[in-house]
Amino acid sequence: MSFYVYLILSYKKNKYTSYVGYTSNIINRIKLHNTSKGAKFTKGRKWSLIFKKKYLSKSSAMKAEYKLKKDYRFRNYLKKKYISNNVK
Repeated sequence: MSFYVYLILSYKKNKYTSYVGYTSNIINRIKLHNTSKGAKFTKGRKWSLIFKKKYLSKSSAMKAEYKLKKDYRFRNYLKKKYISNNVK
């Protein structure tokens, strides 16, 4: 079974907010976030998937999730790249 580490982004009240997580079913997980049934932090927002990476084990995905949550420089890079490509 494979696992994914993902970064989602939401725009509300002139502010971008990001969230990092891991899952074994990326499509279902994004649907849960967008229907306010995912993590408590993500409720009430429309989320867009901006980054995902596949891992072969749950433990390696959890370690990568932890690193991505702490790596604000890389997260900001991903956010800026997504915003510049999608906002006109």
